[in-house]
Amino acid sequence: MGKQVSDKDIAAQALAEHNAGNPKSSAKNDYPTEEFTLPSKGFFYPSDNPLSEGSIQLKYPTAREEDILTSKNLINKGLVIDKFLQSIIVSDVDYNTLLLGDKNGIMFAARILAYGSDYEADVKCPSCGTVNHKHPISLDGLLAKEIPFDELTEGQQEFEVTLPASKSVVKFRLLTHADEKRIENDLKAIKKKTHMESEMTTRLRNSIVSVDGEEDRASIAKFVETMRTADSLALRKEIQRIAPDVESTFFFTCGECGFEDTLDIPLGVSFFWPSGRL
Repeated sequence: MGKQVSDKDIAAQALAEHNAGNPKSSAKNDYPTEEFTLPSKGFFYPSDNPLSEGSIQLKYPTAREEDILTSKNLINKGLVIDKFLQSIIVSDVDYNTLLLGDKNGIMFAARILAYGSDYEADVKCPSCGTVNHKHPISLDGLLAKEIPFDELTEGQQEFEVTLPASKSVVKFRLLTHADEKRIENDLKAIKKKTHMESEMTTRLRNSIVSVDGEEDRASIAKFVETMRTADSLALRKEIQRIAPDVESTFFFTCGECGFEDTLDIPLGVSFFWPSGRL
């Protein structure tokens, strides 16, 4: 029997690969792969970023990836999904530069490669409140969100919008995986200090590049804190309109009251752990 790989060994190897710029082991080429088209189609990346090609190669997950998914150490640190995705990406790309919508698309593709498109989740009915246990959801046919490419400049990740109430001109940027990690750290620090949730304002602070040409981070933070709700809504809508992502919805019918509607796919425990083994 071979030597059992511990959680510590898995975490150490994953961290080493990450710190080395996520190099691609030649062993990955020994496994079958699938080409995945990014939701952004590569449009927003600069030409010197390999992600600008619009697609990447993903290898089919193996028992090695299941070791990662079941690593208690990585789960407790909140690193397990990222390490899993990094492990199956064959293309030589910088994971930190992935736009969040593209990362979401890779996550759904990885789930299908690993366990197929059939997914069962607990879904709470918005009408009667009944939890529909193990509701079947098909991940087949998820489409990339429509983006107004014809209005945008290729290779650009920063955009401007004039807010309706203040008339301020706000420049914002699309968020990447690296931004997401920084936001998570900011949220933890804020919650520890104030015991309050502030996800919306934290995300807006990290998205905004300048306000009326002013790039000072303290000034931007103050602007966000005092922004009128009409401006906040307009800014979030414009970010949502442009940012790439996957239309991750499904048609739900409640088994108790018969309520029907299109809902967001819930990413429960069974998404990457269909056997329930954690």
